Amino acid sequence: MANVVVTGGYGFVGSHLVEALLRRGDTVTVFDVARPVPGTDIDTDFDRYPNFRFVAGDVTDAAALARAITPGTDTVFHLASVVGVDRYVDDPLRVVDVGVIGTRNVLELCHRHGARLLFTSTSEVFGKNPRTPWAEDDDRVVGSTRTARWSYSTSKALAEHLVFAMHEAHGLPVTVVRFFNVYGPRQRPTFVISKSIHRILNGRPPQLYDSGRQTRCFTYVADAVAGTLLAAGSDAAIGEAFNIGSMTETTVREAIEAAIRIAGVDGVDGVETVDTAAEYGRRYEDIPRRVPDATKAHRVLGWRAETGLAEGLRRTIEWARANPWYLRELDSVASGTPVTG
Repeated sequence: MANVVVTGGYGFVGSHLVEALLRRGDTVTVFDVARPVPGTDIDTDFDRYPNFRFVAGDVTDAAALARAITPGTDTVFHLASVVGVDRYVDDPLRVVDVGVIGTRNVLELCHRHGARLLFTSTSEVFGKNPRTPWAEDDDRVVGSTRTARWSYSTSKALAEHLVFAMHEAHGLPVTVVRFFNVYGPRQRPTFVISKSIHRILNGRPPQLYDSGRQTRCFTYVADAVAGTLLAAGSDAAIGEAFNIGSMTETTVREAIEAAIRIAGVDGVDGVETVDTAAEYGRRYEDIPRRVPDATKAHRVLGWRAETGLAEGLRRTIEWARANPWYLRELDSVASGTPVTG
């Protein structure tokens, strides 16, 4: 058992991670801007555990964060960030502030109290490097700083620099995991898989952005959490970065068509095409391929993605059907925790 803090613990990946930590008996403090929207399935579940504590605050506020990361903290799982293309293009300043200032605050407190840090990064750090699959130390290839989309990639990459610099300068035990297109229950329905399922189960055609020939390696959330826990518990992972993602490449069109087929909703058998150039203008630029080389995670941690896309879609669809709150109008769901893991 350990004393751990999870920033962004009420977010998508964060909430699944917190569940796993609580189940194994750790004392868990969630630090997030607010509790979830009332009536959701994580609104009260965590409070049932005597080993759970919630501290409200923003990671850019060092004083608030210090109420969560205290003497005796063993490990900090730093997941708090501003996630989602809609947020990257609408408020890139917030993206950068949370990613950079928030991470610096977390690092200072970890150093002060001797806590280990597990930092969750993203496949976005590789940008649009055309040479796939991407190994952990491959080059970053990103677009213009005038394109708001790259604010997330850049802020996460700078945060990684901070993490590794603290390790080199002060010996802080740190590990970075980079998630590749994680999906599953509770994900805000503005991502490829979650948005498609949300629309399909509401009897609406899913939206296909541009050609749909873009490829992704979709990773089920339980697999991502398993990799995160292994990385946080391994001495061999200190000072290292790991790609945590499926290595099965799937086009966006194929993923959406699979969701339609598995959901089996009458009347939903096509897609609604969205032109990203018309929707976002110069603020957005897509990535044609996103494929990890996750062999390092398997070699060092013994981890690999175990859940195929069809099985992950089935589980996610079953969960969505069992949770009517999730199938409400998009705005009511999206108004939940604004800084998530």
